[in-house]
Amino acid sequence: MSSERPRPPVRSEGTATHAARRRHRHLDARVLAKLANLQLRVRAVVDGTMAGLHRSPHHGSSIEFAEHKDYSPGDDLRRLDWKAYAKFDRYYIRQYEDETELKAYLLLDASGSMDYGAPLSKLEYGSVLVASLSYLLARQRDQPALVTFGDGIRDYVPPRSRGGHAAAVLGTLEALRAEGPTHLEATLNKLIEQMRRRALVVLVSDLFDVDEAGLKLLRHLRARRHQVVVLHLLHDDELTLPFHDVTLFEGMETTREVLVDPRSIRQAYLREMQEFVRRSESLCKEGEITYRLVRTGDAADQVLLSLLSGRAAGRGGRARGGR
Repeated sequence: MSSERPRPPVRSEGTATHAARRRHRHLDARVLAKLANLQLRVRAVVDGTMAGLHRSPHHGSSIEFAEHKDYSPGDDLRRLDWKAYAKFDRYYIRQYEDETELKAYLLLDASGSMDYGAPLSKLEYGSVLVASLSYLLARQRDQPALVTFGDGIRDYVPPRSRGGHAAAVLGTLEALRAEGPTHLEATLNKLIEQMRRRALVVLVSDLFDVDEAGLKLLRHLRARRHQVVVLHLLHDDELTLPFHDVTLFEGMETTREVLVDPRSIRQAYLREMQEFVRRSESLCKEGEITYRLVRTGDAADQVLLSLLSGRAAGRGGRARGGR
C-alpha cells in the first residue's frame, strides 16, 4: 500500500513470552511481534484461547445419524449396530452428527497485498490465526487442512487430527511468502471436488481483488450444507489512512505507483473503504456465511475465542451472519 511503514520493534523472546501468557487478553499484533517465531506466537494464542473456552462443542449428541466407525475397546456397547454385525460379521459403532470428525479447510490468502503491515504483516497475523485454529480444531477431534493460495493453490496440507500434522502446518506457514495476484475462484473450484461430506471452510483474506465469482462459490458451499466463515483481515492503516505527508503509494499486486497528499483524498478513501467492508459483509450475510471483520490490532486469542464459541453454539446448525 504505502511506502510509509513503521519500523518493527526489537524482539525479546523470553520477556515477551511470559508477558503474553500473563496477559492473554491483550495478544495484539505488537505483543505477538515480540515473540521470536510462529511456534511461540501460536502457543501464546492457544493458551489465551483455551483459558477463555468454558465448554466443548461436543457436549451432548445430535439425534441425526451420520456414519459408522469400527468398534474399539472402551466404546459404548449401547451404540453397537447389530444389524450391521449380522450383515458384515463385524462390530460397528453408530456415530451421530455432533460426534463425527469434521474436516475443516483453512484457507489463507498469500497474495501480494497480504504483505502489508507492521509490527506484523497481514500474512503473519493470518498465519497465527490459522495455525492456532488448526491446533484447536484438532484438539476438538476435528480434522483441519491448510490451504494457502494466491492466483491458485500454493500449499495443501491434507486434513488430519493427529501425528505430525501441527508440525506440517507450522512448517508450511513459516516458509510462506506473500506475492502475486489473488484468484479465490480457481482455488475453490479445486477444493469443491474434495468436499463430499459436510465440512467447515474458513477463509482468512483481505478480500482485495476477490471478485463476486469467488464469493458466489463460497455461497455455493454454504448451500451444500458446509459451514463457511470469512475472516476479513485488514490492517488499521487500510481502515483509517493515518498518513499526513505527501506519500508514494505502491501497488503490492501490480507495479502501479501513485504520489498523493493523503489529506486531499482521506474522506473519499474512507467512504470507499466503508462501502467495501459493508458490501463484503452483505454478500456473506445474504448467503448465510459467517462474516467477521478482523483488524491486525485485535487480540488474536479473542478473535478465535469468539469464533469457536459461536461454532459451539451453532455446530451442526445454520451458519450465523454478522461480526
